[in-house]
Amino acid sequence: MTTESKTAVIAAIAGNLAIAITKLVAAFFSGSSAMLSEGIHSVVDTGNGCLLLVGLKKSQKPADARHPFGHGKELYFWPLIVAILIFALGGGMSIYEGIIHLQHPHMSDPTWNYVVLGIAFFFESISSFFAFKAFKKELRGRGPLAAIRASKDPTAFTVLFEDSAALLGLIVAFLGIFLGHLLENPYFDGAASIGIGIILASVAVFLAYETKGLLIGEGVDPETLAKIRAIVAADPAVDELKEALTMHFGPADVLLTLDIRFKKELSAEQITKAVPRLETTIQSQYPYIKHIFIEAKSLAE
Repeated sequence: MTTESKTAVIAAIAGNLAIAITKLVAAFFSGSSAMLSEGIHSVVDTGNGCLLLVGLKKSQKPADARHPFGHGKELYFWPLIVAILIFALGGGMSIYEGIIHLQHPHMSDPTWNYVVLGIAFFFESISSFFAFKAFKKELRGRGPLAAIRASKDPTAFTVLFEDSAALLGLIVAFLGIFLGHLLENPYFDGAASIGIGIILASVAVFLAYETKGLLIGEGVDPETLAKIRAIVAADPAVDELKEALTMHFGPADVLLTLDIRFKKELSAEQITKAVPRLETTIQSQYPYIKHIFIEAKSLAE
């Protein structure tokens, strides 16, 4: 996780906590189902931010006997838990509250709701600014969707999607409350709550899908792998690179395994010197490749 990502998470926690309190107070006084759904959403987002920080801290623990490659994948596990919570608590509770409101519709003074929605939109915009600033480094000339699929730091796009869903949810809540009072139809409020739940559930499914790939193991991008293969092939001791495999243990922690056939005329001493030379050359250009294992099957052939 980069410094920008950590800043974005902390900003999201602070903003969501303040917003959650104001939304729940407004929901209590107004009885709005959409506002209660938004309050639940902000509470869930606050807890999710704390879980992302837990993942950050745990991912930085040093390697040990039981985890020889370190704990980097903690950073991939906790965003998956965040996605599950968004789906179950955020999406599920919002849809439930919406259905209850449709079954027992009622209307009240919307003034509190409008004030809180305005305050919430302001704080969410600030949080979204930090989230986008952290995510912008992942773009590198690519579109947002392509950048998300290529990103190895799930915290960057998790916070961004949470904030985007929050802003969209605020707009839906405003429309539900506004149209409900304009047309004197309380069903708009319940429908808005269900709409917020659908938004949250959709975001949760997308986040879970993207995080799953990182958790089960993703390699470096094809361009980087091609450059690594070129470095190996260019070494004078290498006759053929049979296979090159990579896997991310974290955003800046990669495992690389190489299956190399060295030239037959080389002595054991020359091959012994070639192995650390290859490792040094690769790591000088790609310092995030922390672990390199080289297998030379041809020596036994």
